[in-house]
Amino acid sequence: MTNKIAVLAGDGIGLEIVAEALKTLQCLQQDFGFSVELEPAAIGGAGYDQFGKPLPDETLAVCRQADAILFGAIGGPQYDRLERDLRPEKGLLNLRSALALFSNLRPAILYPQLASASSLKPELVAGLDIMIVRELTGGIYFGQPRGIRVLENGERQGFNTLVYAEHEIERIARSAFDISMLRNRRLCSVDKANVLEVSELWREVVTRVAGDYPDVELSHLYVDNASMQLVRAPKQFDVIVTTNLFGDILSDTAAMLTGSIGMLPSASLDSSGKGLYEPVHGSAPDIAGRNLANPLATILSLAMMLRYSLQQAQLAELVETAVGRVLDQGIRTADIAGGGASVGTAEMGDAVVAALRKLGG
Repeated sequence: MTNKIAVLAGDGIGLEIVAEALKTLQCLQQDFGFSVELEPAAIGGAGYDQFGKPLPDETLAVCRQADAILFGAIGGPQYDRLERDLRPEKGLLNLRSALALFSNLRPAILYPQLASASSLKPELVAGLDIMIVRELTGGIYFGQPRGIRVLENGERQGFNTLVYAEHEIERIARSAFDISMLRNRRLCSVDKANVLEVSELWREVVTRVAGDYPDVELSHLYVDNASMQLVRAPKQFDVIVTTNLFGDILSDTAAMLTGSIGMLPSASLDSSGKGLYEPVHGSAPDIAGRNLANPLATILSLAMMLRYSLQQAQLAELVETAVGRVLDQGIRTADIAGGGASVGTAEMGDAVVAALRKLGG
């Protein structure tokens, strides 16, 4: 069976980091017999430059036909003055919505080789392994009405709408409970039920769904406390489920516990397991084209794709093991080098491929 993968490199360092993930994929083809068909397409700023909009119709068609999507990064300062609907970020939001990619999985795993790279004490983060499940297609990022209006006194006022329907909460809760069943069976739901009616409903629905998962221990935290606890004692968490906005913030906080946002992959899944896989970090235009970006988050996103969408768990484990072997060798890009010797984007990708080939030999 040939696996069809849409490749959306995007903007900035997206081109460089996706290139290294494709090296890894090519190695899986040549050395491990993995059959794959790649279909590149433009999105974000590249989509606007080529087609006049951040999510071209051609790109959406390619993604609909694919088994999975490998995504790089989008955005750049040259697009900041565009109307909001034409900005690169809108392309990603529209893609998630069009494909109903409602469940965003963001693991925060600290490789033991990088314990010293974390901004927290090693004893607080050693062995860290958290999965944040973020609702991705609802909430304040998509709620209507929204905009900027002029009040009667002439002052401008910005407004957004935070809204969740019961079915949206239930499906993300079930996704999180299912993942908890595969891990340590502890789920923490994060909300702001003391001040938000939306969060009252969120907590009520998550609690009801918990009745179908008696083996999972469910707890609740307000988001302000959860953010504090992530820094105070992060290893208390196993799986966290939360809203779009809160998940966006908490997952970036968790990213820094691991030493670098350049190490963290993510998956965005629909109800059937089809997904978009991307590094958590952005397009980093300041270092784009300079062979400085860390490609490991993108390579690990590829591993997540193999596991969650393509049912290739053994290949996923091989890729993850190869990354660990590279770190064991002391090979580092600048973001995880702690001021020591570092290699470039392409060199790191080559090192992962070399380690992968040894595993196959």
